[in-house]
Amino acid sequence: MAEIQIEFDVPAQMRDGTVLRADVYRPGGTGPWPVLLSRLPYGKQAPPVLGVMLDPLAAARRGFMVVVQDTRGRFTSEGEWEPWTFEESDGYDTVRWAAALPGSSGSVGMIGASYFGNTQWMAALSKPPELKAIAPMVTWFDPDDGLWTRGGAIELGIAAPWTLTMGAEVLTRRHSTDPAALVVSLDRLVQDLDGLADGGYGELPAGRFPAFARHDLPELGYERSRREPGWATSCRVAGRHDEVDLPTFQVGGWYDIFAQGTLDNFTAMRRAGRSATLIMGPWSHLNQQHVVGDVNFGFAASSGVIGTHGPLHDLQLDWYQRTIGDGEALEPDTGKVLLFVMGVNQWREETEWPLSRAVDTHFHLRADGRLTPEPPSTTEQPDEFTYDPMNPVPTTGGALALSDEFRPGPLDQTAVEAREDVLVFTTEPLTEDVEVTGRVRAVLFTATDGPSTDWVARLCDVDDSGVSRNVTDGIVRVRTSAPGEPAEHVVDLWSTSIVFRAGHRIRLQVTSSNFPRWDRNLNTGEPEESAITARVARQQVFHDPDRPSRIVLPVVPPA
Repeated sequence: MAEIQIEFDVPAQMRDGTVLRADVYRPGGTGPWPVLLSRLPYGKQAPPVLGVMLDPLAAARRGFMVVVQDTRGRFTSEGEWEPWTFEESDGYDTVRWAAALPGSSGSVGMIGASYFGNTQWMAALSKPPELKAIAPMVTWFDPDDGLWTRGGAIELGIAAPWTLTMGAEVLTRRHSTDPAALVVSLDRLVQDLDGLADGGYGELPAGRFPAFARHDLPELGYERSRREPGWATSCRVAGRHDEVDLPTFQVGGWYDIFAQGTLDNFTAMRRAGRSATLIMGPWSHLNQQHVVGDVNFGFAASSGVIGTHGPLHDLQLDWYQRTIGDGEALEPDTGKVLLFVMGVNQWREETEWPLSRAVDTHFHLRADGRLTPEPPSTTEQPDEFTYDPMNPVPTTGGALALSDEFRPGPLDQTAVEAREDVLVFTTEPLTEDVEVTGRVRAVLFTATDGPSTDWVARLCDVDDSGVSRNVTDGIVRVRTSAPGEPAEHVVDLWSTSIVFRAGHRIRLQVTSSNFPRWDRNLNTGEPEESAITARVARQQVFHDPDRPSRIVLPVVPPA
């Protein structure tokens, strides 16, 4: 094969005159070639980000022309950096420009993850005629379900390090003619970034985070979306899937911060009658390897292997050959579902999500920390604890992308469960394997003595040696006009796929904080944008015949 040709910083003019720049990788020969486009804000030559998601050289060797573009206001591209704002219009203009490049076949597909998974959705919603397929990885469905907020609580854990890290390029542009000012500003930024885990996360108010104001940075989007609710549509896919008449190839992980978003995007596309492929591994947001958190899921769990299916990168390129290339030697795309089932650590092919054979099965909170299939038949006293926002339950594992001190994935919960403000409910050792695959929810009857508080529920797997590790969790922020009165609240724990092995136990934690992943509820009812004063709350969790708190697990019957 002839040598691959790379053209750097190729300009593309947007409709308002702003010039964005891209690197273009052309296969050897004369073409024409289908185009794979990626639009990202992290630097188009940043291998730690890009290499995991797309290898441009490997794609070019497979006969694709690859275009990797810096989004508006980032690195070599002109304009002001405003997260999300221009991605729909710039996506449309860029797809049309890429389709007209010398050597292009006129057919464009898009690829990328997280932010540049969402740039695919926004481009698809703008409907450029040359865009034929998208392959979004680890990205969201609704920004208020995992990006900006979750259950009403602020996703402070990701917002703070993401905003500060992205700010380095903002400050570099701002002080481009004043090196001394640049050094000072970057030093202050790094101090704030490095200090998040040691107290920076705790600055108040959480809804108008002081570190963002100190450096005058465009933040992840929570604050702007509250000031300008209409602007939030700039990155929201929810409710618009009928507008996307394209095949999609979606990839997520059970410990990814956008795990449910990947699943919801898939189900919405299937519901709209589109061809959709789904792969869900045991991965976190930035780790598609076989060791996640404390657990080695087996070498076949890695995205570089995927059992007998082959590397994820090859699966994506095969799919693109079918959808935008000639694909003559490949089977037609039918839209597959490939799930990694934790516990037994196996990949399994399915034809649907969610699984219609899964049965919602209730496990009830009971006195003395029991968790039983049987509901309470007699009065049981509620469990109580005190929640102090100034001493919150520390984030320990989960679907995280926080500062580096906080590891994502399944971690030992011993320290968390030893706290007096964490209630623990556990089954007897299981006599047989129990598979849970699907969406998990906790139905809690609770009371608090203040106008507002949070309820956090966490599903855990307790192994036969007694080690408890988190599987999935969720939060709901509640406000009440009747403090002290019991009320029913549903906590969405998102989805998982795991087999609780015989001899293991199923456990549910109930508490009121998970910090700094989610901001602390100060229990005062004041708006998050201004609240700086905290109060201690007295919490009650009920489990009696009239108020049967429980966790609902989608149990898959044995084959």
